[in-house]
Amino acid sequence: MTVIDSTPVKSPPPVDVCVSAGSVHPRPDGQDRYTISEVAAHTGLKAHTVRWYEEIGLMPPVARSQHGQRLFSNRDLDWLGFVTKLRLTGMPVADMVDFAELVRQGEASYDERRQILQRTRGEVVARMAELQDTLDVLDAKIDFYAGAHRAPEKA
Repeated sequence: MTVIDSTPVKSPPPVDVCVSAGSVHPRPDGQDRYTISEVAAHTGLKAHTVRWYEEIGLMPPVARSQHGQRLFSNRDLDWLGFVTKLRLTGMPVADMVDFAELVRQGEASYDERRQILQRTRGEVVARMAELQDTLDVLDAKIDFYAGAHRAPEKA
């Protein structure tokens, strides 16, 4: 006789794709224990910055070894990658900490997080347009100066 377990399997909560999109990890899940120096090397952040992010609540508390050494996971690397992108948008650190708190609240804060990211996206698009205008001006000046040094053509 075959016994079938009919206990419903709980699905894990959905993974926040923006945190893990395009992530490349040095180690596979389950073997992902990184020291702070390894995290700094992988993310390009300084170890002091990573410690500060944890201290101010920008990232969740990091697991510790029996000796108190921080042990970061792939999920921590993903989060730091996302935070780095938020910094590149010009988002103030205080707003990033508020966003991190919303993440810790779980699914109940999805709408608020989406609104924050939509607003930030709009700001990035506006900045990109300003930068494109600036690039156009620079290109025109470069073309002008390139043409100014040409010898006059003889007829």
